[in-house]
Amino acid sequence: MTAANSGPITGAEALIRSLEHEQVELIFGYPGGCILPAYDPLVDSPIRHILVRHEQGAGHMAEGYAHVTGRPGVAMVTSGPAATNLVTPLMDAYMDSIPMVGITGQVPTAAIGSDAFQECDTVGITRSCTKHNELVMSPDDISMAIRQAFHIARTGRPGPTLVDVPKDVLQATTNWYWPSDEELFSSLPGYRPNVKGHPRMIKQAAQMILEAERPVIYAGGGILKARAAEALRELAELTDIHVVTTLMARGAFPDDHPLCIGMPGMHGNATAVSAMQHSDLLIALGSRFDDRITGKVDSFAPEAKVIHVDIDPAEQGKVRRPDVPIVGDAKYVIEEIVSAIRQLQSGGTVQADTADWKSTLSGWREKFPIVYDQSEPGQALKPQYCIEQLNERLAPGAIVASGVGQHQMYASQLIDFTEPYTWVNSGGLGTMGFSIPAAIGAKAAHPDKDVWAIDGDGCFQMTGQELVTATLDDLPIKVALINNAYLGMVRQWQEMFYDEKYSEVFLNGSVPDFVMWAESMGAVGIRVESPEEVGPAIEKANAITDRSVVIEFRCDPSEKVFPMVPAGVSNDELILHPQHAGDAHHLRRPENR
Repeated sequence: MTAANSGPITGAEALIRSLEHEQVELIFGYPGGCILPAYDPLVDSPIRHILVRHEQGAGHMAEGYAHVTGRPGVAMVTSGPAATNLVTPLMDAYMDSIPMVGITGQVPTAAIGSDAFQECDTVGITRSCTKHNELVMSPDDISMAIRQAFHIARTGRPGPTLVDVPKDVLQATTNWYWPSDEELFSSLPGYRPNVKGHPRMIKQAAQMILEAERPVIYAGGGILKARAAEALRELAELTDIHVVTTLMARGAFPDDHPLCIGMPGMHGNATAVSAMQHSDLLIALGSRFDDRITGKVDSFAPEAKVIHVDIDPAEQGKVRRPDVPIVGDAKYVIEEIVSAIRQLQSGGTVQADTADWKSTLSGWREKFPIVYDQSEPGQALKPQYCIEQLNERLAPGAIVASGVGQHQMYASQLIDFTEPYTWVNSGGLGTMGFSIPAAIGAKAAHPDKDVWAIDGDGCFQMTGQELVTATLDDLPIKVALINNAYLGMVRQWQEMFYDEKYSEVFLNGSVPDFVMWAESMGAVGIRVESPEEVGPAIEKANAITDRSVVIEFRCDPSEKVFPMVPAGVSNDELILHPQHAGDAHHLRRPENR
């Protein structure tokens, strides 16, 4: 143990000092009895604390911060219900590989197991939704526990960690120390993430890429976690291979690049979905073959060989058996694959002719763009139009966060993401209520950037109160609220698959009054009900910089998200918008036409 500034301090002081050593800038939190000792030294710390309105909001703000910075977000709450309110963000971060550190208070050590006031088994509850968690039973162990938590959260496959600290441990005294790197690594003998990838597999991948006639790069969120966007672009341009970017990877490869074909999956565009189905090689980079991408696994990309690059060995073969599995950091491995391809080319290896494949993809892109039926005069506003108008008016470098549901899919489909780390959303867990607090966390990380939250009326009613936090902590965000008076995605499923039995999905279009709600929280509220009002409302919101703005777009409740692959069926059964339905056979493999 390395002594520095040694001398007796409290466990609470050791906790805050440890966070300072980890260069923590922000803590999103909510005080309470068992964590209260930690809030005392926080008063004199340079760390900024943002007081949330609900502990779930603290966790999602920490996630939003981590999404756009790559650094672990920190949420600190008390014991019992506060800790359980943090479970949803922890699970969300776990599913989407977001680095996050949760710090929870716990009842005094002597009371553990006695069902004391606000006691719960936080470590037990969060074991399956964290990479690592620990109950600290001595103040002497706090600094090492914090060091471990941050190291594990940000290395390997990123994810959430949690440190649970009893109240008496925070109050007791200890001699300060900060563990050295050697002490840290020796304390985690079984934790050695593999970064470099196997050289033989990298060479095999390079050879396979040059031999493929219908290759597709399947880029997942791991590209962003590895800071591999530039490496991905180099690989795509070197090989002239088209790229699909999953929901978690939007912006990892610029939408305006000629090789980008956008988002695949359940609500992906027709070209991206069909390209994967018809491919003879999938180059999966930091992607995990999620069920929303594959559809029915047995019929997913049946003719494709698979190169799978992922830092998590557990992902290899979990869903689809790869022909070339490579465990390693996506940035490093992609750079090595590029080097291996260049070496093969310099030795005379010629890349296979992909001209017919490129022609096919170009034809699909021209024939099957994302479409919708525009509003006629006097008809309800279309949500897609609102998103398109927002896309045209986003400031350079603006960050967009979304909730979960139809509005999330419209946002991913219709917004042009040309920079990495500008899209913040809940992919794996699909957490309604994510958008508003996550946008606030992103704004706290980048106060100089515009941050838009695209939300639905269902999502907004779960965590919209965090706009109070935005107001009081001077973190103004802008909200595009798609109010269709329904749980839109659930309604779509009930219409398409449950014989239009609309069971418990109507939210009521007039209660609450979102404009009054926004204004009561210190934000500007704007209501939009017709197409000609959309653009001016967005421009007005962009001009307001000192307060949050909520634009309530009153939208057509019957609008559905297309394309769509129904759950559990093959991607060959992609349902197109009615405008394209008659031409769907052009996308299917010959045996399915």
